[in-house]
Formats: sequence, structure tokens, C-alpha cells
Amino acid sequence: MGIRTGLIGYGLSGSVFHAPLIAAEEGLQLTGVVTSQTDKVREDYENVDVYEDVEALLGSGVEMVVVASPNTLHYEHAKSAILAGKHVVVEKPFTNTVREAEELIQLARDKGVLLSVFHNRRWDNDFLTVRQVLDSGTIGRISVYEAHYDRYSPEVEVETRWRDQPLPGSGILYDLGAHLIDQAVQVLGSPDSIWADLRLDREEAETVDYFHLVLAYPQSRAILRAGTLVRQAGPRFMVHGDLGSYIKYGLDPQEDQLKAGLRPGDADWGADKEECYGELTTAVGDLTMRTKIDTLPGSYQEYYRGIAEAISGGGKPPVRAEEALEVIRLIEAAHRSARERRVIDLSSVPGEAAQID
Repeated sequence: MGIRTGLIGYGLSGSVFHAPLIAAEEGLQLTGVVTSQTDKVREDYENVDVYEDVEALLGSGVEMVVVASPNTLHYEHAKSAILAGKHVVVEKPFTNTVREAEELIQLARDKGVLLSVFHNRRWDNDFLTVRQVLDSGTIGRISVYEAHYDRYSPEVEVETRWRDQPLPGSGILYDLGAHLIDQAVQVLGSPDSIWADLRLDREEAETVDYFHLVLAYPQSRAILRAGTLVRQAGPRFMVHGDLGSYIKYGLDPQEDQLKAGLRPGDADWGADKEECYGELTTAVGDLTMRTKIDTLPGSYQEYYRGIAEAISGGGKPPVRAEEALEVIRLIEAAHRSARERRVIDLSSVPGEAAQID
């Protein structure tokens, strides 16, 4: 029997990401879900109980709660679970404000429970490979780290998609931006300043659907961008250093694999297409060398494996809440930069900067 786990929400993130990955981890046991989609849960997991409200789930004997409700409810649901003495995983973004994130972190410390945030794209196959290339030293000192999420989604769906509605935590910066910022901070640490261009690019857009961020470091820059009107995607990653460059096209397949019903351990789980392997360009003497780098397999399952091990063994979670707080701090600073049309010196921005190991 694994750690009894309850899930709040059975929309896209709950049903596609969290429930399958929890069920695939031997150290966890999915025992209950809060949702109105009773039939869907029972079709997917016949032995899992369905609850109409959060209070009923919290009283059911679960030891850990995963918050996969809409962004407007992350803080409320996480706080209720922490106060009930449960370990908590929150779907990204952690919260909508730094103040909320700081409060939850302190509450978790006071109650002695684990608090983590589902920044699963640390385990994307492309990002794992970027880190491997950087660790090898073949690029040298990073000059420019650039990462994109290029998508073509010209239709605004305000009536059916809460992420397109003008609500706290909506828009592409809180969605894809949270992933890009988290990845950049994992590679380069907390930046000294940030500049942001945020736009409502589509004609009927009511939330940010395009962003371009520049995170400044003493000797390097991170350029992060995502948009909804990119019919032909460019490189996913471009990393340039004083010894070489690495350029990678294509997206990690795990989201599509989960949607198709595949699970960790299935054939080709997290595997990249050979034609999407990144290219490393370096020099050997006077010769320029270009080498295809095999993409490491993606491994979202490592997140919940790490959660189970942290709870059972008392170690650190795979994503610390303080790291997720730093992402929210940078998102808030990006909004301020766009609003005031200037670079924001992050030394003057409140919030507990993450200590990246």
C-alpha cells in the first residue's frame, strides 16, 4: 500500500497528468478525487472514491493532497489541505501572488508537512538533454540561453477555457511561462533583473497570450518567449557559450503520450524522434564540429517518485516550494516591467529568492 493520495480536480491537468502519474508510482495510492465528473473517474479508476467537495476528501483518511483545480483556487485548496495536516502537491503555477506563496510555505513549515509544486517540465526530454550538454562543458560559459514555446492557437475560447478568461492566474505567462522561468532558474539561478513584453496578441484575447522575457545575469542573458500565433515553430532551445552552441527543435512527447493513454514504462515513453535530435556546434583546433546529440528520454514519473521518497524518507521533494515561489516572484516582476515599460531590478523586489542546489 502506498501513500494514500487525494486529487482535487479532474480537468486536463488532473486527468491527463496527475492521476496517471500517481497511479504509476508504487509508493503512492490514488484513493479519492474531488470532481463533478464522477463517471469519468470511475471509468478510468474503478476503485477510486469520488467526492463532491474538498472537506469530504480531507476527512477521508488521505495522507497527501494534489491540488489540480483552476489557478484561482490553488491557494485556497492548498491552505485547507495543509491546515488539515496533509502533505500537498500544487499544480503550477504555485499561487497567483508572492504573498500567498509565502503564507503557504510558512504554514507547511508550522504543520511539518511536505509542500511541493508540479514543475514537471524539468523532466522534459529536451530540457534534460540541455542540462546534460551544459554539464559536459562543451558549450563553456553560457552567453545566451533561449527557450520558446511556439504554438498556433488563433481561436480565443473564453466561454470554454478558464485560462482564456480574465481571471487571476490566467494567461500564457502563468501557464507556459511558469515552466520556462523555472527551467531557466534551474540552469542559471535567480536573475539580477527582468524585462518583459506582454501582449494580448489575438484580436479577441482577454488575457496575456504572448510574452517575451529577458532575464539578466552578470555575464549572460536568458530569453524566454511564448506565443499563440506561431504557425511555424522555431527552435525549442538555443544555448550559446564561449566554446559552442546547442540548438534543439521539437517538443517533448509525454503530454501527447499521456493523452493517448500511454504510461511510464511503455515502449518509447518520453523518446524523441531522431530527426529532432539537437545539434551541438563546437571547435576542435581550427575545425568546426557539428554533432547530433541523442535526446535523453523524458521522465515525468521521476517527480512523483521523488515525492513518495521524500515523504517516506523525510528528504527534500523534487521541487521545493521555495523554488516555485521564485517563479511567482519573477512573474509578478514581469507584469510590473510590462506595465511600467522598464527593466526591473530584482534586488528591490520582495520575495524569498530560491537557493538553487
